Amino acid sequence: MTAKLIIIVGVLLIAYAVYGTVQKARGKSKSSCCGSAESVIPKAVEDTDVSHYPYKYYVSVDGMKCSNCAVNVENAINKSGDVWAHVNLGRKRAEVLSKTEKAEADFIKALKETNYKVTGFERVEK
Repeated sequence: MTAKLIIIVGVLLIAYAVYGTVQKARGKSKSSCCGSAESVIPKAVEDTDVSHYPYKYYVSVDGMKCSNCAVNVENAINKSGDVWAHVNLGRKRAEVLSKTEKAEADFIKALKETNYKVTGFERVEK
C-alpha cells in the first residue's frame, strides 16, 4: 500500500509540474514577482521636454525585482505631475527630473501606497 501511495504522489507532482510548464509557455502563468504575467502599462508623462525640468534626483528604492516593479515605481512617482521618473532596475534607483525642488519626504510620500521603500536620496547637479 505504501508503494502505491508513493507512486500516486509522484504522478501528481509530475502532472503539476507539466501543467505549470505548459501554462508558463503559453504566457498564462502568474510567475512574475508581482503576481501577474501581464505587463504593467507605463503612464506617459505629458511634458517630455527635458529643459522644463531644472532639478535632478537619484532616489534609491528597495523592493523592485522585475520590470513590472520598475514601471510601478515610475508610475507612482510620476503621479504628482511635475516630475519625470525613469527607473534603472539594475541600480535599484529612480532617476527623477523635476520642475520644482523636492525633498526625500516627497518621494517617500509618492511610494507610500506601494510595496517599495525609499532607501536613499541624492540631488544631482544638471
